[in-house]
Amino acid sequence: MPRTRETVLEIDLKALTHNYRFLKSRLHPETKFLAVVKAFAYGSDSVRIAQKLEALGVDYLAVAYVAEGIALRDAGIKKPILVLHPQSVNFDMMIRHDLEPSLYAPRVLKEFLETLEKHNQKDYPVHIKFNTGLNRLGFWENDVDFILSQVNGKKDIKIVSIFSHLAASEDLNEKDFTISQIKSFEKIASELEEKLGYSPIRHLLNTSGIINYPESQLDMVRSGIGLYGFGNEAEIDKQLKPVATLKTVISQIHKIEPGETVGYNRAYASQGYRVTATLPLGHADGIGRHYGNGKAFVNINGKAAPIIGNVCMDMLMVDITGIECKECDEVIVFGKNPSAEELASTANTISYELLTGISQRVKRIFIE
Repeated sequence: MPRTRETVLEIDLKALTHNYRFLKSRLHPETKFLAVVKAFAYGSDSVRIAQKLEALGVDYLAVAYVAEGIALRDAGIKKPILVLHPQSVNFDMMIRHDLEPSLYAPRVLKEFLETLEKHNQKDYPVHIKFNTGLNRLGFWENDVDFILSQVNGKKDIKIVSIFSHLAASEDLNEKDFTISQIKSFEKIASELEEKLGYSPIRHLLNTSGIINYPESQLDMVRSGIGLYGFGNEAEIDKQLKPVATLKTVISQIHKIEPGETVGYNRAYASQGYRVTATLPLGHADGIGRHYGNGKAFVNINGKAAPIIGNVCMDMLMVDITGIECKECDEVIVFGKNPSAEELASTANTISYELLTGISQRVKRIFIE
């Protein structure tokens, strides 16, 4: 790729292909693969990512909300799309766009059934989510009979999958808890299947689950962050490739004398002669104030340049003392070095938050 002349987020579809194939290699050939493309495909571009994943042969896509699924349908995506956290106000639009809801509570199930009655549907696919310990969304184990009382005998609805979500699959110190979740889900699934009279798809594992608990892959797995290059484990990260690289440029260089200050509230005070660079990137682009004041760094011509002072809305300043560079030179904010995980850790957060927080005003560029 040519060196950038503005702030851009490069999205490497070749890296996406590599990551998908790496994760698939850890599964049985018959195990289905659900790719999570919520939150603009973890801050990249949901349409282009979904198009690529559809071409690669994923079995399912997943989004968080109905509007995200509609955007994919409007772009021509044909694969089944699971909506993980639908709101009942959007149920009509969901059905019109052939999106499949996760039903996670008695109220939600009843409201969806009421909506189905208004539409001429047969065997409309739904997914039943159970809570096995994350305590975020999901029916409880003792809700199985209630669920069946609502759906049995109805021709307009069909349970196509049952699933749950692991709370700490990346943390092997929590292995006992994770195994207890797996056993709980398997018990629930067996009971529901026996009383339902057929076997919906069962899925439980997320990216870290695929890596750490492959023996529990069941009928399908779900991967989000792994597709984008992060496995929540250093050894796995080495085998994955980051899909997104955030780049910017040097707008202006300043020579700072001892005692001078930089930025809002004079947050940085120079202890000597320093050279600083101003970059066209700020907290409105997703690089928050918590990265400022020496916590994080960017990469300029292979050297680390710490962010100094308070990050501004549209700009930030870095210390380039001793770094050979000039105005308009390219700057790597995250990618391979530093990785999004490394940058995020400087602000005591995680790659997920950093990636999904990159503003939509940042130009996306695709590498095929």
